[in-house]
Amino acid sequence: MKKLLRYFSPFEYALWSGSVLLIVISFLIFDRTGYLSLISSLVGVTSLIFCAKGNPAGHVLMFAFSIFYSIISYYQAYYSEMITYLGMTAPMALLALFSWLRNPYKGNKAEVRINRATRSDIIWMLVLTAIVTAVFFFILRALDTANLPISTLSITTSFAAVFLCFRRVSWYPLLYAANDVVLIVLWILASLSDISYLSVVICFVVFLFNDLYCTVSWIRMHRRQNEE
Repeated sequence: MKKLLRYFSPFEYALWSGSVLLIVISFLIFDRTGYLSLISSLVGVTSLIFCAKGNPAGHVLMFAFSIFYSIISYYQAYYSEMITYLGMTAPMALLALFSWLRNPYKGNKAEVRINRATRSDIIWMLVLTAIVTAVFFFILRALDTANLPISTLSITTSFAAVFLCFRRVSWYPLLYAANDVVLIVLWILASLSDISYLSVVICFVVFLFNDLYCTVSWIRMHRRQNEE
């Protein structure tokens, strides 16, 4: 317990506590019935604070979040989100977990060894992201997905983010932050017909701030690992 209490910095505890408080308050104001959304949001924001430390446990929580979020997306007819998280983010979370566990920093399984992005990484990311985006655009159109252009953009940013996460590149959270912005717009549109979805909007606003902190944290970790 003492090790756990010392594991996160005071700022990280404040960030996590503030995020949880904001999510719960928004749930009580705008929703009060969608407990799956509440659980999903709390699991998701907890996964991000572990990922910010380079801890593989974050991916276990991210896998759980992906399942919950897929169910929520299905009921809103956001099939892009359902397919992305159930068919891509959840499996990639397991692959990233395997990758991070196989590449600990100096034998410390609570911190992953960070990679520098190579030219090959960038090329593969661009090519695979373009292919995945094109394929899913036609799939989502056939499924009559709500807000198709924004939903397709969510596919693009999600895949690029999970690819770089799997490759352990330090700026992968920045692409997750871009995906958060897309999802904020997507769920604002959903809340126009059902105000309870404002709690999901707040959730992704919280995720955005956590992913921005995660980016800063990973850049610092990468610099420290290189110096050591």
